Amino acid sequence: MMLNFFDQFMSPTLLGIPLIVLAMTLPWALFPLPTSRWCNSRLLTLQSWFINRFTQQLLLPLNLGGHKWATLLASLMLYLMALNMLGLLPYTYTPTTQLSLNLGLAVPLWLATVLIGLRNEPTHALAHLLPEGTPTPLIPILIIIETISLFIRPLALGVRLTANLTAGHLLMQLIATAAFVLMPLMPAVAILTGAVLFLLTLLEVAVAMIQAYVFVLLLSLYLQENV
Repeated sequence: MMLNFFDQFMSPTLLGIPLIVLAMTLPWALFPLPTSRWCNSRLLTLQSWFINRFTQQLLLPLNLGGHKWATLLASLMLYLMALNMLGLLPYTYTPTTQLSLNLGLAVPLWLATVLIGLRNEPTHALAHLLPEGTPTPLIPILIIIETISLFIRPLALGVRLTANLTAGHLLMQLIATAAFVLMPLMPAVAILTGAVLFLLTLLEVAVAMIQAYVFVLLLSLYLQENV
């Protein structure tokens, strides 16, 4: 029986228990634990250097008030990166291909940035809804447009992450299916298709890392507007 290409994005279950919970808790086991050793391993040293460089680059445009989010943003990026790359392994499941999960991460964090802006500087936060120097007849229209664009932000965060990962996994499955079908018919073309699949897999690793960084970067930009 030919399976649907979208079946790989269905949440698997075991004895009626959704395994998405297990997939979401697995990346936490990859995080480094505190140790009393004087010298860390090369892997932990490289990971610490990467986290420090990323945090410095992310918090560079933010003032001191936004630096409180450093731990949250760095942890979120590592968590999303681990979830994205988890789906590239055989017989695994990618939780971030589910729009509900991505919106569950995007909406509370976006709402937190908006509420912080309304609490600290309500006049400055509301000023984003109406650009300075707007003609009087356009004021109601621009307020509606800016309000809609404000509420679309979390939806754009979730849809961007879901669409990029879903498209990449579908393309990998299509090329892998083509290579499998062409192997007995045209071995040379099948080998060439397998090489393309290998290059696409490397590209998907980069996409998994970049999409996690873009998700956190856009959150930091939203935070910058409200801090």
